[in-house]
Amino acid sequence: MHEIITLQLGQQANYLGTHFWNTQESYFTYSSDQPESAVDHDIHFRPGLAPDGTETYMPRTVIYDLKGAFGTLRKINALYDVNDDQSTPAQALWQGQPTIHRSPPIPESPYTASLNAGLPPPRLHPAAVRYFSDYSRVFYHPRSVVPLSEHDATSTGTGTAVGPFAERGHAAGEDLFAALDREHDLLDRDLRPFVEEADCMQAVQVFAGFDDAWGGFASRYVERVRDEYGKVGVWVWGLQAGVGGVSRDKRLLRLANKARAMTEVYKQASIVVPLAVPERLPGRVQLDLGSQWHTSALLAAAVESATLPARMKDPLKRETLGGMTEVLNTMGRQSVAGLQMSFARPDSEAQNDSREKKLSEEDLSEGIRLDIRLAPSDQLDAHSRSNGFNRPRVFSQLIASRGYGDEEAEDMEMDEAGRRVRRSSYEPVTKSYNTALRFPLLDSFPGIFRGDGDEPLSEALNIATSISTDSSVSTKLRQLRSTVIRSISLEDRETLGNELMEMADGYHEGWSSGSDFGEDD
Repeated sequence: MHEIITLQLGQQANYLGTHFWNTQESYFTYSSDQPESAVDHDIHFRPGLAPDGTETYMPRTVIYDLKGAFGTLRKINALYDVNDDQSTPAQALWQGQPTIHRSPPIPESPYTASLNAGLPPPRLHPAAVRYFSDYSRVFYHPRSVVPLSEHDATSTGTGTAVGPFAERGHAAGEDLFAALDREHDLLDRDLRPFVEEADCMQAVQVFAGFDDAWGGFASRYVERVRDEYGKVGVWVWGLQAGVGGVSRDKRLLRLANKARAMTEVYKQASIVVPLAVPERLPGRVQLDLGSQWHTSALLAAAVESATLPARMKDPLKRETLGGMTEVLNTMGRQSVAGLQMSFARPDSEAQNDSREKKLSEEDLSEGIRLDIRLAPSDQLDAHSRSNGFNRPRVFSQLIASRGYGDEEAEDMEMDEAGRRVRRSSYEPVTKSYNTALRFPLLDSFPGIFRGDGDEPLSEALNIATSISTDSSVSTKLRQLRSTVIRSISLEDRETLGNELMEMADGYHEGWSSGSDFGEDD
């Protein structure tokens, strides 16, 4: 069935992951009157039985976060909650009367309470989202929920859980993983049960923060996954928080954490996609940058749309993550990719503007540029002069379009592998995927996408995405190196600097721009 198992590591990952799973749940059909879903649910969901014999269908995912960051998400949910008589605790060696201490329960959000009661949920807003569980529409298997009691998190009331662990460096995450793995063997305890349930696992998908201690945790986890499952694809989405109101010293620490995470994950992952909300957004995207519910929604819409081909039911429209890797990493050293997206309301297909999905031959031959480039800034200053759209040399690109029909697929000349026929070796390797399935705008999703009249869009969107490898990666890696190198300890400085330069050199091989683009000043 080509299953994909997801790992969610840390708070940034779990906000994005909650949007991702809510979207997957929306593709289910529950009556014969509804058209058959275009999505193969077995890719991301596992069948099972609850203790009372009820059939269940739950995500193939493992969710890690700090104690207290899960909110009202319980390890044992309503489907697995067996109401045993607990009035008389079991007596073992201890013959005295035990004393039970319980933390004050976290009240359900009005949204969750309405869902549980079968009532229409109220409209969400940033202040109402305290935890990622406050807008979750999905039940998880008890094995999926893994709170780390070694650290705690406290809610600030603004949709952000903050704890000392998250604010520490890359090494703290590595140390935590090493301690837990030494005591429990995390892969054997948490991941292997999901792997053994799969008929033919195609990949492990990892959502992880890169700019905090979770980057170190992810580095060691991905290393273990690669050691244990050497032939399985590993896609890592590295998340980076916004820098608004962040001090210069803390931003430098975040960039140093990212540099370490990038170099470590790069050695093991099939594809690494760094992600962040850009400093400049089109006017039709309105975000509350202080709300992770908002910022993660934008990233989730792009990630979910870009990977949609991996779970399509139609074999003519499906592509495994392994097949997508082969397109992106054309030279064997280009596993760091970037993600872009554009969106349009379904009734605006005929508009002749940048939102129109129809791509010209020039777009395809030089590499497409979409409205929103979800590329992190690696500069120490919060605001840079670059808009992130200086034209780089594009090596390969995967274009996924949803809601626009299949016209482009008919016009494009393709080879036997389904890739666009290139006119010269300079042109990027291109493969396109098209589906009529639009991106659903659920009641758990914030109204961040706006129409031309500034009205929040609802119901569904047309979305086009591009995952690409291009020469801008070299520039960014060199910039990251020059920014953080002096903040790194002497014993690690040379190693980290050399590894970043080796990664950057992989995006110069096989071409010449005829200029000094991407070189050190």
